[in-house]
Amino acid sequence: MDRNVDAEIVIVGAGICGLATALALHRKRIKSVVLERSETVRATGAAIIVQANGWHALHQLGIASTLRQTAIPIQRGRFISLNEAEPMEFPFGVNQEFRCLKRSDLVKVMADNLPKGTIRTNCQVLSIDLDPVTNFPHLMLSNGTVIHAKVVIGCDGVNSAIGSMFGLYRTTLSLFSTCVARGFTNYPNGHQFASEFVMMSRGQVQLGRIPVTDKLVYWFVTRLRTSRDSTIWKDPVLIRQSLMESMKGFPEGPTEMIKNCNLSFLHLTELKYRAPWELLFNSFRKGTVTIAGDAMHATGPFVAQGGSASIEDGIVLARCLAQKKFNNAKKTEETEINIAVAEEAFDEYVRERKMRNFWLSFHSFLVGKKLDTKSSIIRFIILAIMSTLFRDPDWHSRYHCGNL
Repeated sequence: MDRNVDAEIVIVGAGICGLATALALHRKRIKSVVLERSETVRATGAAIIVQANGWHALHQLGIASTLRQTAIPIQRGRFISLNEAEPMEFPFGVNQEFRCLKRSDLVKVMADNLPKGTIRTNCQVLSIDLDPVTNFPHLMLSNGTVIHAKVVIGCDGVNSAIGSMFGLYRTTLSLFSTCVARGFTNYPNGHQFASEFVMMSRGQVQLGRIPVTDKLVYWFVTRLRTSRDSTIWKDPVLIRQSLMESMKGFPEGPTEMIKNCNLSFLHLTELKYRAPWELLFNSFRKGTVTIAGDAMHATGPFVAQGGSASIEDGIVLARCLAQKKFNNAKKTEETEINIAVAEEAFDEYVRERKMRNFWLSFHSFLVGKKLDTKSSIIRFIILAIMSTLFRDPDWHSRYHCGNL
């Protein structure tokens, strides 16, 4: 890449949000460049749960039918409490379409649908500033390149370099006391699990199990963080050993599933979140710069909406930008994006997404704190708040981000 480069729209980060935003813009015939700091397009994490709202969004991107071929539909759910002398089961429904996708499948399909040359790897953004004359953003890359952009969209996750423009620093993130391990287990001859989402709980340890295909099962375990986690998180053998110790008292089937897991996909991560109320008091736009996905609303995985919300962000952002751009072109015959167009589009995008993302973050925050606490009084208060504000357990999956 040359030392000084001009670009109209630059998306920072080639994760789920960045690729969804680029693909949404492409569907609206708007070109963009996606900068990825890694050597390849990243698909960190094992899987992503996609509920009905997420499938609406994927349909708008034109990739839902392809992705449906990679994962079986989940028909129902069961919660099993192991805290009593005898296990107690509580069935629960799933709202419309519910599947579990391999992250690598989702990222690959998105990337394959983008024009060649859209994604540029080995491009780590070190800093961003606004030109004092034009007010357009400049990006400084680690290789010394300076990109002079008209629009920058930060989709670079919880440690976002772009988010720092809005006071969203890594040091301002909070940690749940709970951590999560995620993995896959392969069954070469096929597994015998029903097409259902099963949750098991014993004390402060929870296990979730979802079939991806007839031979692949995704699972996750949440438990309280320990002092050992900081030393074992890079070693999948030690992670598995730690999980086996945490799951004493669980049935043999789940423990065997973890014992036989694919170590190359086993991850243990801290659960970082940004306080939900921070979403309410931030404009999330400076000049022609904005952010989306985890860069804006880092949250826990407790309502399984982080990935889908990021895809929704991309669709709404692309729709707002396309509408403002094309409306301006009709009036002025100017086809390029100017400052006024970008600023109006981003303000509209933020207005549309702010409360959706706030309520998702707040719901996930409450569930996370319920898992964290050992106090029955605090747990009762949290449950009372949740039963009042989130009476419909499927409220988040009934949302439709609109047409692209």
